[in-house]
Amino acid sequence: MKSQDELKKEAGYRAADLVEDGMTVGLGTGSTVRYLLDALGERIKKDGVHFIGVPTSKRTADYGRELGMEIKSLDDVDQIDITIDGADEVNPDLNGIKGGGGAQTWEKLVATNSKTCAWIVDESKVVDQLGKFPLPVEVLAYGHKQLVKRMADLGYRPEVRLVDGQPFETDEGNIIIDLHLDQIDDPYALADKLSNMTGVVEHGLFLDMTQTVVIGGQDGTKIMNK
Repeated sequence: MKSQDELKKEAGYRAADLVEDGMTVGLGTGSTVRYLLDALGERIKKDGVHFIGVPTSKRTADYGRELGMEIKSLDDVDQIDITIDGADEVNPDLNGIKGGGGAQTWEKLVATNSKTCAWIVDESKVVDQLGKFPLPVEVLAYGHKQLVKRMADLGYRPEVRLVDGQPFETDEGNIIIDLHLDQIDDPYALADKLSNMTGVVEHGLFLDMTQTVVIGGQDGTKIMNK
C-alpha cells in the first residue's frame, strides 16, 4: 500500500511532463505541488529546460527560486500557457474546492489568466460531491466578525482559521473563514452568493476552470480530462 505522500509525488512528477521548454507556467501551492516543483527543478538541472514560473504564493515563489526557476509576478507576463495546482476536493465534473493552504485568491487569479489549467491530487481528493472539505473564504479582516455572524445565520457553520491561536493571515494580509458545509448541493449558487457578500475577497470554489486532473492512485497515476 502506497502512502499518501507517495501518491502525491507520483502525481506531481507525472504533471511535470506537461511543462515544455519556453512556456510560462502558473505554479500552484501546497504539498502536492511541492513534488511538482521538485520534478521541475530536476528537469532544469538535467535537461536544461527553461520556463517562466508565475507563483500563486510567496512560499512557492521562494521555493521555485531555490530550485533555479525564473519567477515573475502575474503582472509581469503577457500570458500563462498552463497552470498546475493542487486541489482539496475534485468532483467528476472537474470542479473543486481549493484554499486549504490559504492561497486561493492568488491561485484563482493565476488560473483565470491561463490558457489551460491542470490539477494534481492523490485519489483521496476525488469525491462524488463537494463539501466535506471545509470551504475556505478569504475575507477582509475589518468587519469579519459580522460576516461570521451572517454566514452562521445562513447555516454555513463558519470558523475563522487560526494558527497558534491567532487568525491565519494570507499573503494579502486577509483572513480565512472556513465553512463546514458537509455537502454543497449547488456550487454555482453558493459561489454567486459568496461573491456578492461585501467583505469577501475570494472563495475556494473553482468551477469550470480546469481541463485536466492528474490523480495519483494505488493502481497507478491516471488522468481525467474534461
